[in-house]
Amino acid sequence: MLKELGRLPLSRTIVVVNGSSDGSLQAVQDISEDACIIHYPEALGHDVGRAIGASLSQAEILLFVDADIPIAAEELGAFIWECDNGVDVALNDISPFLGPFFNRDGITHCKEWLNRSLGRADLHANSLTAVPHAITRRALDTVGVQNLIVPPKFQTLALVRGLHTKAVHAVDVIGRNRIRRTNVGVSNPVAELIIGDHMEAFHSLWEENALFFSKRHQRERIAERRNGG
Repeated sequence: MLKELGRLPLSRTIVVVNGSSDGSLQAVQDISEDACIIHYPEALGHDVGRAIGASLSQAEILLFVDADIPIAAEELGAFIWECDNGVDVALNDISPFLGPFFNRDGITHCKEWLNRSLGRADLHANSLTAVPHAITRRALDTVGVQNLIVPPKFQTLALVRGLHTKAVHAVDVIGRNRIRRTNVGVSNPVAELIIGDHMEAFHSLWEENALFFSKRHQRERIAERRNGG
């Protein structure tokens, strides 16, 4: 993965290694002399690493990948190009790899349900839970780096706050995803985490709507008083 990233015009590569016991840290040190390596002996949580990496970056475009899923530089470049041309949140279009609706799992249904609830049925089940994806500095500043820990929440707030979000390129990460005991089987820990993240995303949507209507109500009350109502 680092070799492919090295083929791209990146200003900086940040690698977050956490809870790894398979020699990943040594492998990164051996392969790349230029990468900024952040190492935590303990596991931080499924998506915490991306927030840590993003907080250390000063780039205008941030590309997120998973070291376990090798992807060619040509495919990764598509996400950077889209962000460089006006897209704020560039998603991986996994739609071609999902199969018919009745064969999809609960996580996929959650993703599509959230997008439809946000008025973006065109996004189907595409989500920031799937790498690769890229975001702009504008998106990071608008939504907040801390929300990267919960990818569906970040995506929800990006859409609600008017950021240009688009599924830009199809990369099959479903077939390439490394099988672990934590991500297979009914009610596996990763599935439960993702479903919980979507519940948090819906909660953030309700909070945003409540804030919007509260501010609008306050403006209406001020206008009434001003007009002698």
